[in-house]
Parts: sequence; C-alpha cells; structure tokens
Amino acid sequence: MIAKLIAKRLSISLLILLAISLIVFFATLLLPGDPARAILGQQATPERIAAINAQMRLDDPAWQRYLAWLGGLFTGDLGTSVASGQPVSEVVGDRLSASVFLMIAAAVISVPAGILLGIWSALRRGRAVDSAITGIALVLAALPEFVIGIALVALFATTVFRLLPAVTMAPPGTDVWDFPSQLILPTAVLVLVVTPYIARMMRATMLEVLDSGYVEMARLKGVPERRVILRHALPHAIGPVAQVAAIQLAWMAGGVVVVEFLFRFPGLGQALIDAVNYRDVQVVQAITMLVAVIYVIVNLLADIVGILANPKLRTGGEK
Repeated sequence: MIAKLIAKRLSISLLILLAISLIVFFATLLLPGDPARAILGQQATPERIAAINAQMRLDDPAWQRYLAWLGGLFTGDLGTSVASGQPVSEVVGDRLSASVFLMIAAAVISVPAGILLGIWSALRRGRAVDSAITGIALVLAALPEFVIGIALVALFATTVFRLLPAVTMAPPGTDVWDFPSQLILPTAVLVLVVTPYIARMMRATMLEVLDSGYVEMARLKGVPERRVILRHALPHAIGPVAQVAAIQLAWMAGGVVVVEFLFRFPGLGQALIDAVNYRDVQVVQAITMLVAVIYVIVNLLADIVGILANPKLRTGGEK
C-alpha cells in the first residue's frame, strides 16, 4: 500500500513538472520586445539579429522549440547563454552550489529551532513565555522576507551596530563560504521567515498530543514527565511538523530569489534577475525549471513523510 501511494505521488509530481515546463517555456515567449535586439542593444545590426535568431532557433515554430528544449532537459543540454557565451549548465552550476549552501545553512538552524521553540511553548501553555513565543512567531510569519531583510540590514549593517556586511562582495573565483560574515544576514532572514511556521505547527500538534488519552494514561501510571514527552508525545507530534518543515524548505527554493537579490548574493536568484534583464531566455528557463524541480521534490518528500507517519495512510485509509 505504501509503495502504491508513493508511486501515485511520484506520477502526480511528474505531471506537475511537465505542466510547469509548458508554462515556463511559453511564458518566456510572451516577454515584451525582441530578444535579439534586447541582447545586442546598440550593436543590433540585421546580420547580428539574424545570427542570434539562428542560435536561439527563434525562427522555428514554438512547438518544435519546446520539444527540443524539453529533450535537452532530459539529456542535460540546457543550451548556451547568449549573454556570456557559456553553456547554461556551467552558468547555473556555479550559482546552484551557493544557493544550496545558503538553503542548507538556513534549514539546519530553522528546523531544530522551530521544533524546540514549539515544544517549549506547548509545555508552558498559558504562561508569559508561551504568549511571547506565539506573538513573535505570528508577527514574523506576517512579514515578507524583504521587510525582515531590510530591518536586519538597518540594524546590523548600516545605522545601528555596523557589525556585518550589507551585501555579498566575494572576489571572483572564490566561494561564498570562504567569507562566513557575508552569510550571516541572508541566512538569518531565511531562518526568521521559516522558523515561526514550524514553531507554531509544533506547538499546536504538541498541545493536541499532550491532551490525548494515552498521554494522560502514561501520567496516571506514574511515568516520569520527561519520558512522557520524549517517548509518548513527541513521536506522535513530529509527523505533521515534518510535513510543514518540508513545505517551508520547498518555499526556500523560491523565496531565496528575493533574499539573494536583496543581499546581492551570487546564487540562482541573482542569476535569474540578471538573465531577465539581459533577456537571456535559456538561463531564465533553466533556473525556473530548476527551482520548480527542487520545490516538487521537497513536496514529494513531505508527502512520503506524511504517509510513513500516518497509520491511516499506511493501512489504506487515504482520504
């Protein structure tokens, strides 16, 4: 039964990716202006425009170009960047490692922090600590990431303390993790955006489990409170939280674009914005599909976690 459910989720994920590829490809065709003229600028002579059109296959029918592009996605041939002349795989690959490092750093901090804050808040239900955590989490969850980023820059990089760099300025040929101070603010923004959702979900599920009958029975039997929390309550509360955490990590794949642009971080987000400005369609399509693949994969993992953590789904009681 579990294998059947996972296969069903996988099939749905593949159909979603196919639909996204259609949307991404044909949406780039609707961008205003002539791509060749936008790329060449003042050097746009008829001969150069014809060469760019031939290179990008702009004279072919749209459906032929889509099938050729889709085939390239499966073979790893993402085309050539008309702005830099490099293969798109190289342009994207250099930026992908920086973005993945940033997202992993934020995930390693935000997931444990959200779970611990949620447990702590639930165990102190109705107290000042619970109210403070709930209120702060609600405020942070309501703020867009760029607002949090600007506030952190103003607090720690410009007018108040001036402890951290406001933008990423790693020299060419170096990796972003060679300068840890430049990673603190963008990582902090992602942590402050993701952690509140995990903490609120952890608190809600923990409160529900603590009020359940089997927890009450364990307490009546004289089981120590720590053992009640760790052995009886936490395993039952962690399943829904794992799904929320996975969804939030999937959000990072898209939300990191705004954060990278704000801090001039040399990742996929900055590369996507530069590609849009230069009308580098091949790079725009590749990065957009890559973000979509990451989002779909993480959501698929969230579904699998939910299936494995839910006894009803394991026994065929899927709704």
